Amino acid sequence: MVRSRQFPFDLLTTDSGSAARRGRLHLPHGVVETPAFMPVGTQATVKGLTIDQVVATGAHILLGNTYHLGLRPGGELIESMGGLHRFMGWDKPILTDSGGFQIFSLGEMNRVEEDGATFKSHLDGSTIHLRPEDSMRIQEQLGSDIAMVLDHVVALPASIEQVRDAMDRSIRWARRCSDCAVRDDQAKFAIVQGGLEPALRVSCAEQLIEIGFDGYAIGGLSVGEPPPEMYKMLDIVCPGLPSDQPRYLMGVGRPIDLVEGVARGIDMFDCVMPTRNGRNALAFTADGPLRMRNQCHARDDSPLEIDCPCIACKHSRAYIRHLFQTDEMLGPTLLSIHNLTFYQRLMQRARAAIEQGVYSEFLREQRERLPGPSSDATSQS
Repeated sequence: MVRSRQFPFDLLTTDSGSAARRGRLHLPHGVVETPAFMPVGTQATVKGLTIDQVVATGAHILLGNTYHLGLRPGGELIESMGGLHRFMGWDKPILTDSGGFQIFSLGEMNRVEEDGATFKSHLDGSTIHLRPEDSMRIQEQLGSDIAMVLDHVVALPASIEQVRDAMDRSIRWARRCSDCAVRDDQAKFAIVQGGLEPALRVSCAEQLIEIGFDGYAIGGLSVGEPPPEMYKMLDIVCPGLPSDQPRYLMGVGRPIDLVEGVARGIDMFDCVMPTRNGRNALAFTADGPLRMRNQCHARDDSPLEIDCPCIACKHSRAYIRHLFQTDEMLGPTLLSIHNLTFYQRLMQRARAAIEQGVYSEFLREQRERLPGPSSDATSQS
């Protein structure tokens, strides 16, 4: 059964030399121009930044997390405050993850059964039972524009039996999420699982499409596998997803992964890398990362990037290094702003390249300039 198309996705153009797509997703709180990057606001805040500062980076959709917000301050409280948009002062679209990532990341603190996942709270050790129905109820209380289904993620590498078991459970949970949802003004995205097994990925996508959702995410990647393996899965999965619905690669990632994902047909991304690395004195630039604690920046009067319009680039590299050397709060804030601006500008350039029919050339350029740093950043930290 195909869900009614209440959240149109306009496929404006595709690139002739790749699978890159330029689109426009219509949601209750605004339009998302795709390809798009979503800053992570796990606990109703993008760490260290005001909402006005996030807006200034060019972001037009944020990600929040059901597990964290459900624990604190709680879905009922946020609902009583007028929903997540009003609570955090953000009037543009919001996507909420389901809590499925915590089933993976809190592996030593939970037990997964068919009914749901039983957690020990990372806050006080209390027992929490999260079912697909609970995840959807909390997301409906939050009032996000896009609610993700609850899924079961396993670390890679894993045995094919483990991967198949988690995938089958994810499909059953997705159906339960679809069946229990009551809000018509909230898009529902399913999540394609299947590890690094091509046949499982294809089968999962086909079964989720049969249920019918408003968009499709690819999950369970960037969890330990080499980037080429992730790209291979995108090459396998994306062609089988509906062309007139958005595709979301969860928890990714490095700048080069974004442009590689776009080339394979991905429309949406999220990751904590811009802000986490910003808090740790690493700045992303078009020619690769800068480690701002390094002595080479001590007397450097140039900005992080000459053509960057962000507030951080009104200062010198020497000044930004000084802020980190003296543990001033402004340093992490400025680099977080710069890094988010860099990611948004990268997506703007990707959209322009697709519109102009030159994405293949753009991709070749980025492969030469953006090797990207290694990082263990993930989508919900």
